Amino acid sequence: MSMVDTAPSSRSSMTGWAAVLTVTMGIFSIVTTEILPIGLLTSIGSGFAVSDGTAGLTMALPGYLAAVAAPTVTVATARIDRRLMLCACMFLLASANFIAAAAPGYWAMLVSRVLVGIVIGGFWSIGAGLANRLVPEGSTRRATALIFSAVPLGSVLGVPLGTLIGDMAGWRASFAVMGVLSTAVLVALAVLVPPLPAEHVTRLAVLRDMTRNVGTRFALLVTFLIVLAHFGAYTYVTPFLERVTHVSSGLITVFLLAYGVAGILGNFLCGTAGARYPYAAFGLAGGLIAFATLMFPLLGRWDAGAVALLIVWGVGYGAVPVCSQTLFVRAAPHAPEAASVLFTASFQATLSTGALVGGIVVDRTSPSTIMFLAGIAASVMTMTVLSRSGSGLARPRSRPRPVG
Repeated sequence: MSMVDTAPSSRSSMTGWAAVLTVTMGIFSIVTTEILPIGLLTSIGSGFAVSDGTAGLTMALPGYLAAVAAPTVTVATARIDRRLMLCACMFLLASANFIAAAAPGYWAMLVSRVLVGIVIGGFWSIGAGLANRLVPEGSTRRATALIFSAVPLGSVLGVPLGTLIGDMAGWRASFAVMGVLSTAVLVALAVLVPPLPAEHVTRLAVLRDMTRNVGTRFALLVTFLIVLAHFGAYTYVTPFLERVTHVSSGLITVFLLAYGVAGILGNFLCGTAGARYPYAAFGLAGGLIAFATLMFPLLGRWDAGAVALLIVWGVGYGAVPVCSQTLFVRAAPHAPEAASVLFTASFQATLSTGALVGGIVVDRTSPSTIMFLAGIAASVMTMTVLSRSGSGLARPRSRPRPVG
């Protein structure tokens, strides 16, 4: 009898982890697609005869659309099977990538990026809270950590890999590859993820109540500052390396790969320290980004200096998504899905603002100027976080309230 009971449990656990891995790959595909233009910015601009700042709209558009789509899609589709929603989002992502790969003009490229924005807001807000429905209760934390790992992994690996493919076969090939990957993930979602009927409905009232929470407001502030600093500068790191450091296109891929590996290290270190000391870890991450961006105009003129600073930068940013998400969840432990929605919306809106403002600064001044301004913003964030690390904000002030 015990053998009969154990086998289904084992198969169920294995099936659940396969579903978790599939959701993780979905988020990895989304994050990689979103930031792919960073390493290909100059090539995309020259391909459509637009400036680097204008090409930066390919980064700005998805984030703004995602900020709107996160609460809108989550609330509007709250009663629809979550597997169906994940599949629909991945179908849109594959379509967006193929549109970008075949774009006859810059307008088509922007249409593609609009679709990416909708997918980001919908898939991430839904997928981030599914771990407890896919694996046994004792494995929920590990499954959630695996799903969240797709954000820094996509962020730190997407740019160098996309740039490498672009150097070998052209920037359009990078989007075509992502289209194929998105299609494969779509098939895996349909096959490996079980039906997930809607259970808890996220209402706008819950999101509105969260914004009145002191902890949530603090998380919004520091996330705004550090994401603005990072994407305002990193979106235009390729023009800096080309114009100021005078690095060849092939070597830029190596530089960005070094940044990516450092980012994975930062995510790993944050995973061990961030859960216990989220404020200290977040402050350290901001300090590393501040140092790297402030020093880039000085030391980034030489290859060795640029590589060293990119490694420091990568370690810092690798910890940012995890630390930010942790602050949002700690501020509202009673509403994890709503916390994910606010995290997604704020992160994406600020990402777009950073790319947009950075493009204006680069077009009117120089890549060195945007590095300096980003360093100031990151410094302010670091001082803000560290000044609060010992305050009552380090833990929720009120008892969790049930979500009605």
